[in-house]
Amino acid sequence: MLEELNMFTVVVEQSSMNKASAALNLSQPALSRKIAKLEQELGTLLFRRIGKRLELTRIGQLTYDYAVEARQQHLRFLKLLAEYKDTGRSTFTIGASLTTLQTSLPDLIQALTAISPELDIKAITGKTHEIVTLVRERKADLGIVASSIEDPHLNCVPLFDDHLVLVLPRNHFIMEKTAPVINDLNGMPMILFSKGTWYRIMTDELFERYRLLPDVRMEIDSFEAILRLLQTCRAATLLPKSYLRPQMLTDNDLLVVPIRELEQSKRTTSLIYDHSDSLSPAVRQWIDEIASQYRPV
Repeated sequence: MLEELNMFTVVVEQSSMNKASAALNLSQPALSRKIAKLEQELGTLLFRRIGKRLELTRIGQLTYDYAVEARQQHLRFLKLLAEYKDTGRSTFTIGASLTTLQTSLPDLIQALTAISPELDIKAITGKTHEIVTLVRERKADLGIVASSIEDPHLNCVPLFDDHLVLVLPRNHFIMEKTAPVINDLNGMPMILFSKGTWYRIMTDELFERYRLLPDVRMEIDSFEAILRLLQTCRAATLLPKSYLRPQMLTDNDLLVVPIRELEQSKRTTSLIYDHSDSLSPAVRQWIDEIASQYRPV
């Protein structure tokens, strides 16, 4: 049926049996037989023939949409097959939101390449809604986003919960207090992540909820740069707990200060992928491998 579907798309796109037969290098009677065979297999008419003009039926339009999608999927398969034959390697595309790019993605890539050294991993970054669109349109095999996603076309697998933590220079004045509280952030000099990510949205929501007005000195789109500037600017920051590593804190002479209200501001990092049956066995295996990295031992 794939051959007939391809010919059917050419007829639709050429809007003419004559033009389509020329484009396909096929006689018009032979092309007509192919379309008739497709209609017979589907049990319905795909065109209304109005004089010399062809008009798609409702099912014809649905069939065309499916045929275009199938053709694109087939082309993607041939491309991947050619890449594998040429290099003996396979390509895997991960979409990562800006936050997960800096927190979860490096560890995941390291784990995947350790399991499958032949794997070529490509990463596409963007805001959460952009990653959802990339996965839905199959421009990425899966996505890692710092949010729970409800989409009828996608599966969403929770990986882990994250929350904000207060990070300070080791000799910051707040360290003189025995039990810092959320209101201590009011008026505090801070360096924050740039607007537009779930992390910054959650930060701003926190400030609004507790009516806090920190002294925002800078807004930067790099967690690493923020950490390096805290000592110089004598400022604090709020970062996702998942990002921080003991060595980072030691190298920059920083401390994490526990505040109860911050621990209650949680967000779930999730794995999203298309729930259709078209996923290759290899992609399904990698999805299982990623999910397994976060299962409780």
